[in-house]
Amino acid sequence: MRELAASLGVNPNTVAAAYRTLRERGVIETDGRRGSRVRSAPATTARGSIRVEAPEGVRDVSEGSPDPALLPALGEALAEVARGYAERPPMYGEAPVDEEFARLARAAFDADGVPAGPVGVASGSLDAIERVLAAHLRPGDAVAVEDPGWGSLLDLVPALGLRPVPVAVDDEGPLPDAVARALRGGARAVIVTDRAQNPTGGCVGERRAAELRAVLAAHPDVLLIEDDHGHGIVAEPPHPLATGAGRWVFVRSVAKAYGPDLRIAAFTGDPETVDRVLGRQRLGPGWVSRLLQRTVVRLWTTGAVDPVAVSAAYGERRDGLVRALARRGVEAHGRGGMNVWVPVADETGAVARMLAAGWAVAPGARFRMETGPAIRVTVSGLTPADLEPLADAVAYAAGPAPARSWG
Repeated sequence: MRELAASLGVNPNTVAAAYRTLRERGVIETDGRRGSRVRSAPATTARGSIRVEAPEGVRDVSEGSPDPALLPALGEALAEVARGYAERPPMYGEAPVDEEFARLARAAFDADGVPAGPVGVASGSLDAIERVLAAHLRPGDAVAVEDPGWGSLLDLVPALGLRPVPVAVDDEGPLPDAVARALRGGARAVIVTDRAQNPTGGCVGERRAAELRAVLAAHPDVLLIEDDHGHGIVAEPPHPLATGAGRWVFVRSVAKAYGPDLRIAAFTGDPETVDRVLGRQRLGPGWVSRLLQRTVVRLWTTGAVDPVAVSAAYGERRDGLVRALARRGVEAHGRGGMNVWVPVADETGAVARMLAAGWAVAPGARFRMETGPAIRVTVSGLTPADLEPLADAVAYAAGPAPARSWG
């Protein structure tokens, strides 16, 4: 900075301010004693646009949406909430989190071993994660993210001016050594999907959770964000990584089990983080609609969704496809949720061959950074009769086994 100030004939404080502005805008990143460097240009096209439109006559198994037949009807719940609204409409100045919603969400967190903490509400998992990242990090900070991982999250991190650091995963979740490397490299936050990881279907088991907790314990200042979007559709129990120490948040949306358009996610975490998020929320949208919160309360209390039956329905389709592919010698992954991840030798060719065979799949490029090529298949709309012909098409499209494993 002193050399640059001298060559430009300006005060060193001016150069420092310029560097700070560039860093805050995400143009450069600073790496301690190794200095500053210009960051790679952020993607201008969202990963969601990396897709194949299904023409007439082609089955679309690319979208990652739940099966509408497994979602609860909302009419009765909405009608009851509307009747309560007529008697006493919520007004300005009331608590942003409905009292009964907070009580039920906290009870569910307790039952799953999530550490104690206040409850907040956001408009979906991505909204909650964005607010938590913004509450603690600044542009240029590194964030450890799963690779392959949720495409919207891989877009969000650089959009906030943060630097995504890919962490390899397998069927049990993030690899502990990969997380440790990211943290030693300076990552200030880690985002982990507890169950039904998108796109691989990975679920963090008890042993892997213990290994990851040990890694995280060596870095107490790192922000931990856990995404449990699979709640209500996965048979495997969660194994939270948070221990209650440090900065952490556990996010649980209702999108997959109750309907994406409800736009509700409950979250809990350390008091400071939750307070920061709710405080900033008050200066923007104010709160998430209490009408929607109370609708979800009604759905929860009436047992509108049977998690055992729903997880079994998805599991039958997902496991059936994985088994059918295994019989054909094709590697496939999908322990939980509604997606199956298939590594391929040639991603573009595989997508094209699937389309020619009558199936539109999601290109793996939507979900990966450094991991090898693959395709994602969503099983939500499949029937038992679909599994064998779909497996035939995938086996033909996948080609020879890829040289590099996805994990």
